[in-house]
Amino acid sequence: MSWVGWANGELDTIRAQGRWRSTVSFDACGPVGTVAARGSVTSFASNDYLGLTSHPAVIAAAHAAIDRWGTGSTASRLIVGTRPIHAQLEAALAAWKATEAALVFSTGYSANLGLLATLAGPGVRVVSDELNHASIIDGCRLARAEVLVARHNDLDHVAQLLAGAGRGRAIVVTDSVFSMDGDIADVTGLSELCAATGSLLVLDEAHVVLGTDQPVAHGAEVVRVGTLSKTLGALGGFVAGPGPIIDLLRNRARSFIFTTAPSPADTAAALAALTVVRSAEGESLRRHLRALVDRVRPGHPSPIVPVVLGSEERALHAAEALLEQGMLVPAIRPPTVAPGTSRLRVALCAAHTFEQVDALARALADLPGSLDTTIRPLETP
Repeated sequence: MSWVGWANGELDTIRAQGRWRSTVSFDACGPVGTVAARGSVTSFASNDYLGLTSHPAVIAAAHAAIDRWGTGSTASRLIVGTRPIHAQLEAALAAWKATEAALVFSTGYSANLGLLATLAGPGVRVVSDELNHASIIDGCRLARAEVLVARHNDLDHVAQLLAGAGRGRAIVVTDSVFSMDGDIADVTGLSELCAATGSLLVLDEAHVVLGTDQPVAHGAEVVRVGTLSKTLGALGGFVAGPGPIIDLLRNRARSFIFTTAPSPADTAAALAALTVVRSAEGESLRRHLRALVDRVRPGHPSPIVPVVLGSEERALHAAEALLEQGMLVPAIRPPTVAPGTSRLRVALCAAHTFEQVDALARALADLPGSLDTTIRPLETP
């Protein structure tokens, strides 16, 4: 059989499983835009949680960087791809995360690959939460370490798995905010376990935006992974932590060494966005986002609000019904989530209005067959 014939067979299997996917062009700068053949829609699917991709200061910084350095970095960071803006962003990220140093990668995905493949070699035990992001899973696979999967947010299970590591090195790795459920890890509890066992705690904070930071136990060694493409509205990723670990990544992380540096425009945009995030304006944006989340699911810790529908067919039909009402909410299906837990993944951002979110909440409450009983129609205050 030819390779094309094999590929066609695989595609037939995907179609037969009802899991065919294709890209949808969304013409927008902000949450409102157009989808071909659908007209104007409001997106509830973006990870631009604070709406900073369209912030004037962020756009201006990207323009200025292009004017000064051009559109590309021209090489990897260790050749001639590093510009002054990269070092400025790394210093600002380290200050933001209260760490000794930080290192910028081309994406958040490559940051996890580089970190885990560098630190978690043979002889290391890695304990990974079962709902961790794909980039963590793939980083663990590349590491060639002993990888054990812990039940979701189960501290006792993590402790059991760490106990088997003996005197060898161990890493506990977890999302701080989980990307499909929007719930949070017990960072304090995990840090206490790591401090007691001498394990390294790796936190992927890609979706942290609503003040879900938790105190870390004294004596715990922590490395933080983040992205520039969500809260900071640009593109790229970073690792922040102790200086020696960052130096080691700069010298050994293959996803850092062997790829072109992030563009000056993206780097400058992220730095400008970080300035906004750490300002009074950033605090105001987080308060507005917090209020929006509470209108859909009071007290939920993140802007990611899952509406579990069960079957893939039901999730697809629900997404289509919302799209007919001018609301773009993606259906999330296996293998992204477990079979029987297909869902709508609502992602709120500070650029949404109360009116837009209230309309969404009413539409969600009217969906037939939902397994999720936490959505209720809202009264206008």
